[in-house]
Amino acid sequence: MACCERIRARVISPTDNVQRMKTTVKQDRNFDGLAHKFAASIYGTAKGEIRQTVVWQDIEQILLALSKQPSNAAAELSVLDAGGGLAQLSQKIAALGHNVSLCDLSSEMLSLAKQDISDNQLLKKYQFIHSPVQNIAEHLQVPVDLILFHAVMEWLAEPIQALSTLCEQVKPGGIISVMFYNYNGLLFKNLICGNLNHIEKGMPHRKRFKLQPQQGIKPELVYSCLEQAGFNILGKTGVRTFHDYMQNHDMGDFSFEQIVAMEQKLCRQEPFLSLGRYIHVYAQKSA
Repeated sequence: MACCERIRARVISPTDNVQRMKTTVKQDRNFDGLAHKFAASIYGTAKGEIRQTVVWQDIEQILLALSKQPSNAAAELSVLDAGGGLAQLSQKIAALGHNVSLCDLSSEMLSLAKQDISDNQLLKKYQFIHSPVQNIAEHLQVPVDLILFHAVMEWLAEPIQALSTLCEQVKPGGIISVMFYNYNGLLFKNLICGNLNHIEKGMPHRKRFKLQPQQGIKPELVYSCLEQAGFNILGKTGVRTFHDYMQNHDMGDFSFEQIVAMEQKLCRQEPFLSLGRYIHVYAQKSA
């Protein structure tokens, strides 16, 4: 239903239909056949630039925290980019001298990533793993210092189970960085667009939108999973806290640079953080 469509005169009880929302995802999503389109639509856009800018600020804090550990001082960190796609962020980490294992279910995505990594002269810092993230333990000899698990959970049939499995691959004192498609942001977007019938149906995945995530992830489930796995949450950031809710990007008095600056200003403040279309959370495993 289009955002501009008139809202029907109905009342939805906040304790009725919204509580019944469920999304059934039967299998993990593989981007073979869509890798080029995915790369262009995700990374080559304003949305992608905002995401990269905001999350990289957190990554800098993560790397600083890891560098303060005596065992990591002046050392090359071991990094797992789980479901890493084109490895945009992990390439920036590799450029700082750290070693990255890039894992992805899509052979096409891995091929694109390998070419981009080669173009950036970073191949010697990478190993490539063609595997579901759930099977990553079969490919790692020892736990790693840092795991990036970004924009993957919403494409999986069992996202929390996958996150729990990855938590086991972080060494004591290591950090996991998780970015997920926010259920609350998805709900809010549908509310302000007047898609109440879609909400009442449980916001099922619309198959005609091939690059729309299969489901929103409830933040409390992610936080609980991390804590139960023995992690201490260090920080949370809302990714695109208002950009995606702007009704008409051709109206108003602003520049894109101002949007990015305002996103950076609001992204770690409530209530904006919890309304981000994505949420980035990073947590450290108990030593």
